[in-house]
Amino acid sequence: MHVMQRDFQVTMQLLQLVLLHSAWEMGSGQLHYSVPEESQHGTFVGRIAQDLGLEVDELVPRMFRMVSKEHKDYLEVNVQNGILFVNSRIDREELCAQSHICIINLEVILDKPLRVFHVEVEIRDVNDNAPIFSENEEILSVAESTLSGAHFPLEGASDADVGVNAQLKYRLSSTEYFAVEEKINDRHSKSLVLVLKKSLDREKIPVHHLVLTATDGGQPELTGTVHLEVTVMDANDNAPVFNQSVYKVKFLENVADGILVIHLNATDLDEGMNKELYYYFSKHVSPNVKNIFSIDTHTGEIRVKGKVDYEDINLYDIEIEVKDKGIPPLSGHCNVIVDVMDMNDNIPELSVTSLSVPVPEDSPPETVVALISVSDKDSGSNGQVSCSLWPPGLPFKLVSTFKNYYSLALNETLDREMITEYQLVVTVQDQGVPSLSATVRLVIPIGDVNDNAPAFAQPSYTVFLKENNPPGAHIFTVSATDPDMAENALISYWIDENLWPLSSYISVHSESGKLYALQPLDYEELKLLEFQVSAKDAGIPSLSSSVIVQVFVVDENDNAPTVSGPENAPVLLVVPLVAGQMVGKIRALDADSGYNAWLRYELHEATSGPWQVGLYSGEISTTHVLNEMEGDGSSQNLLVLVKDHGKPIRSATATLSVSLVVTTQASHTDGHHSRVGGSPKPFAENTNVYLIVAICSVSSLFLLAIIVYMALRCQCQPKEGVVHGPGTATLVCASEVGSWSYSNRHSHILAGATGEAGAKNDLMVFSPNIPAFVENGKVKNGKEMALNASGQVSLWKGFSFFHLALLCY
Repeated sequence: MHVMQRDFQVTMQLLQLVLLHSAWEMGSGQLHYSVPEESQHGTFVGRIAQDLGLEVDELVPRMFRMVSKEHKDYLEVNVQNGILFVNSRIDREELCAQSHICIINLEVILDKPLRVFHVEVEIRDVNDNAPIFSENEEILSVAESTLSGAHFPLEGASDADVGVNAQLKYRLSSTEYFAVEEKINDRHSKSLVLVLKKSLDREKIPVHHLVLTATDGGQPELTGTVHLEVTVMDANDNAPVFNQSVYKVKFLENVADGILVIHLNATDLDEGMNKELYYYFSKHVSPNVKNIFSIDTHTGEIRVKGKVDYEDINLYDIEIEVKDKGIPPLSGHCNVIVDVMDMNDNIPELSVTSLSVPVPEDSPPETVVALISVSDKDSGSNGQVSCSLWPPGLPFKLVSTFKNYYSLALNETLDREMITEYQLVVTVQDQGVPSLSATVRLVIPIGDVNDNAPAFAQPSYTVFLKENNPPGAHIFTVSATDPDMAENALISYWIDENLWPLSSYISVHSESGKLYALQPLDYEELKLLEFQVSAKDAGIPSLSSSVIVQVFVVDENDNAPTVSGPENAPVLLVVPLVAGQMVGKIRALDADSGYNAWLRYELHEATSGPWQVGLYSGEISTTHVLNEMEGDGSSQNLLVLVKDHGKPIRSATATLSVSLVVTTQASHTDGHHSRVGGSPKPFAENTNVYLIVAICSVSSLFLLAIIVYMALRCQCQPKEGVVHGPGTATLVCASEVGSWSYSNRHSHILAGATGEAGAKNDLMVFSPNIPAFVENGKVKNGKEMALNASGQVSLWKGFSFFHLALLCY
C-alpha cells in the first residue's frame, strides 16, 4: 500500500511537470529545452539551429552567437552542426538554490540581418544531495515528571534537491519511550517533534541514546542521520510557557539599527529560582539570522542589529527558547515570523546587449540597431518598469520584444549628409513611490553610402586664354564637391578622349581638376574650344556629373600687316592735277583682329612732294594743284608705312612709283591707249568724271553705313551674363566701340560636343581694352568681351556696307 501511494505521488508530480513545461512553452513563444544537472561536458541538449529554422551553413556567415547575461559558460553551440550542448558542469543547487523551476535564459543573436531568439533551458534536478542534519548529535533534557504525549522540537534535516528528491521521511531507532512525528502548523509548514510515548524513570534509564534517520524520495534513496541524547532530569515540573506559540511581525526593509521587532513574554508557574527565565535564540537559528537580529536574554526584546533587505530574505522564521533556573532547568519554545515588506530601494538596471553601428544611411525603417534588456530587483509595482527614448522626434523607436527586452529600431529613413550621428538617452523607470530610474547614453554614427553625385558650382565655365601660350600651361581649374565621405567623396576628372582632335589641345588632371593647354593656341586658327569635363566619385556604384567649359582664345598682335598686290608698280599721272585728287590706293591686310588688325597709313618722313595718304583708307592723293611746271616727266617713289594698333605696334612698307606727264605731251598721242595708273590713255578727259562718281558713291555708301550703324546701336540691348573667371561677361554695345575693323581670314571654332569647324568673313565689334583672359593659369582683369546668348563672341555676319565702300576703291 505504501509503495502504491508513493508511485501515485511520483506520477502526479511528473504530470505536473509536463503540464508546467507545456504551459511554459506556450507562454514564452520561444524554444524550451531541458537537461539534467551534473551532465557531462558535451551532453546533447537540442538541435537549436534546426528548431529555429536556420541552415547550419549560414551560422558562421551571419555571426551566430549565444548570449547569457548571468550564465556564460554552462552551455555552448557547435556552429558546425547547430547542436546545443553542455559546456561545463551545472550544479542546480548552486544555480537556483531551492527554486522549483531552474531556468537558464539564452539569447541567440544573428547579424546580417539582425535577429534575436530567446531560448530557455530547464535544469532538471537529480537526487545528488543526501539529507543533512546541522549537527551530528543533539542533546535533550527531559524531566522525569513530564507527562506522556509531551512534544520536544527537533531540527529537521535539509536536502538541497527539490521536488520528490527533497521530500524527507524520518524514522527513529527502536524505543518504547519516544517517537518522531511531523506536524503541520498554521503556516502550512512542517516541523519535526520528538513525542514522549511513556513516562520516564530516571532511576531506571537516566540517558536514552537514539538515532534519527532522514530519507529522501529520490531514486536511489539517500539518507542522513543524527544521534539524539535524551537526559532524564529530576524535579522542576513546570516549564516556562509563551502566551502564544507563533508571533507574526511586519515591518519595512532598510529599518535603522536598534528598532524593536517584538517584546516576548513567557510565564512559569513555579516559584523562586524555578521561575526566573532567560530568553535565547534556539540553536536551530542560523548565524545569518543572528547577524541581523538580537535578543535581550532578560527582557525578551528582539531588535534589529543588521541590514534587513527584502531582496535578500523577505521572511524570517525565528525559533525562540526560554529556560528557567530550576534544577534541572525547563524550557519553552515559540516561533517569531518576521515578514519584511518591500521598499522601492533598487534602481532599475539597463544594459545594451548588442549594438550594430554605424547604421548605413540607406537602412530601411524597422531595422534593429540595438538590443536592450531591463530589470529591477524590487517586487510588485516597485519592480514594474517601462522604457522610453529621449529626445523625441528622432528617427528611432523602442519596440518591446520579450518580457523585459526591447529593440531599438529605425522609425524613418536616414540622411548622413544632414546628420552624421545621433545621441540617444534610453531611460528605464519603475512604478514605485517615489519612482526610480536609470539611463544609458547611446551614440549612433550614421554610415555613408554613395547617394550623392559630384556637383559643380555652376553649369558652365568660360575661360579667356591669350594665344601663343606655352605648351602645358595651366589655364583653369574645375572643381566639383561631393557631400559624401571617404571614397564616396573621392572625385576624379576626365575629358572624353574620343573627341579627337580635342585631346591634342586640352587635358585635365584627374585628381586636381586643373586644365592644361597641351600646345600653343593660335587665334587665327582656333577661336573657341568647347568641351565637357566629367567628375566621378569612387563609390560603388560610382556617380558622375559634367560641366561645359568654353575656352576663348584671345588675340595678340603677332601678325604684321601685309600689303596686297605688286609693289613698285609705276603710276603715270597727267598734269595739271587738282588738289585732293586720288592718284592711287594702298591695300593691306592684317591676320589679327580688333585693334591688332586696325590699320593706319603714313607717308615716310623721307617722302617729299605734294602727296598725302588717307590715315585709314590708304588712298594717296595730292595736297595742292599740280601744274605743268611741276610735271617734268620725272618719277617719284612714295614710301608708305602701314601700321596696326596692337601692342607692340607692327608695321609694313609699300612703295608707289609715280610719273608725272604734262598736258602738251598728251596732245601728241596717236589715239592709241597706254596704261596711266591702271586707266586708258585719255585719262585727263575722264578723270574728273571718275573722281566725282567715286566720291559720290563713297559718300552715299558711307552715309548709309552710318544710318545702319545707328539703327543697330539703338537695337543693341545687354544680354544675360556668362560666367568667366571671377566675374560675368556682358554684351558690349556699338557705342562702347572705339573703331571698326574688317578681317578677311578664316575663323575656326573647335567644339568638344560637335567637333565642327567653320569659316567666316566677319565684321567684329571690339573694345579698346583687352577682355578678361587667362595667362599661366591665372585669370586677369580686363573689360568684358562681348558674348552672345550661347556664350560665344558676338559677331555680325555678312558683307557690310562699309566693306562695300572699301571695295569701291
